[in-house]
Amino acid sequence: MKIFFLSSAILFSSISFAQITNKDSIEQQMKYAAKEELIDKYYPRDIDTLYGGYLSTFSFDFQPVGNQDKMIVTQARHTWSTAKAAMFYKDTSYISMSRHGFYFLRDKMWDKEYGGFYNLVTRQGEPKTMIKQAYGNGFGIYALAAYYECSGDTAALNLAKKEFMWLEKHSHDPKYKGYYQYLQRDGTPILRTSNILSTDDLGYKDQNSSIHLLEAFTELYHVWPDPLVRERLQEMLLLIRDKIVTPKGYLQLYFTPEWKPISYRDSSEAVVKKNHYIDHVSFGHDVETAYLMLEASEALGNKNDVVTMAVGKRMVDHALKNGWDAALGGFYDEGYYFKDKPGITITLESKNWWAQAEALNTFLLLSDEYPNDPMEYYKHFTKEWEYVQTYLIDHEHGDWYDEGLDKEPKRKTALKAQIWKGSYHNFRALMNCINRIERDKK
Repeated sequence: MKIFFLSSAILFSSISFAQITNKDSIEQQMKYAAKEELIDKYYPRDIDTLYGGYLSTFSFDFQPVGNQDKMIVTQARHTWSTAKAAMFYKDTSYISMSRHGFYFLRDKMWDKEYGGFYNLVTRQGEPKTMIKQAYGNGFGIYALAAYYECSGDTAALNLAKKEFMWLEKHSHDPKYKGYYQYLQRDGTPILRTSNILSTDDLGYKDQNSSIHLLEAFTELYHVWPDPLVRERLQEMLLLIRDKIVTPKGYLQLYFTPEWKPISYRDSSEAVVKKNHYIDHVSFGHDVETAYLMLEASEALGNKNDVVTMAVGKRMVDHALKNGWDAALGGFYDEGYYFKDKPGITITLESKNWWAQAEALNTFLLLSDEYPNDPMEYYKHFTKEWEYVQTYLIDHEHGDWYDEGLDKEPKRKTALKAQIWKGSYHNFRALMNCINRIERDKK
């Protein structure tokens, strides 16, 4: 039995007929949301036919606006989404759209002198900064592996291998493990110095690059089961699970190179608020990481990985107990354990789109694994989907607002897409949920 899936006999004994029927309805809604309201809105509209790659920025009604600078994360994610769409819909037209992204990654974003991907370039592909990030380079691997899987283009796999080895040489820490996030152009890690402000994450190791490197290595290992990739995938899984996740069940955000947590909890409330970017509880990342750890464990072939499952469940349960809006649904963005206050305090009540997308995916996964659990994951899944349908999906213009309108009504006319927002989080979540529902029905 795979770690993710219960047998159909167990499923049908645990889930009522009404629940299955409800899943049928949700599946149809999700299929429409994934295709007509998301993928069809982005592609081929955002393909940059003049300079390559993808346009980054669109207005609320999906008109291109701004200078269209291009970040490695966005370009890689669009390359990944179109590759996955090709396989999900069995539609080869998306392969050429993904190939378009691959060419831009290879020809414009890859540093031909020093290696590694530039973080940010102009629309035409000229570098705007020489500092590189493990986070963005991880997404480069993620995209190349997916494009190779859908196309069989070995040039993409070769570049993915090259990038993996570039990170291995420059970003990987052989002593304390994990990866340095910020790098000079030549790959030299940027270390913390006394003149860097406390509010700046420069020089720290962090959870966000770690979880997405885990994600990237999972994707790469699927198409290139190299022993070193496996070793790094296992290393990142254990590092995240056993060190970055706190005993309470949330992710510590930043660390010294030796993995000492950066925390301001013993400081005054004013200092905590000043440094909230560095030290807070991010409910969305916690829920997303639970899924990414389980996905990595499955890729490694770990059978009945009860430890990873237990940690993932603890993370989701913590987020539900402390960051969930029981009235309308949806996870709040941030919270904090102030030293002089009981429990956790919600410090940012907005509900970003990507956290709600990841919640759909993880709730449905856990509802299969724990169908009778008191946390009622399937109930929360349906509540989250209701929230997404009501407050996040723009049923007129397509895509999702970047924040739920219940807390941020002005986001209705905010940018629909920008360098930090594309189709990746919500398409992956919808695609995974549709696949899971279809498996459950068999």
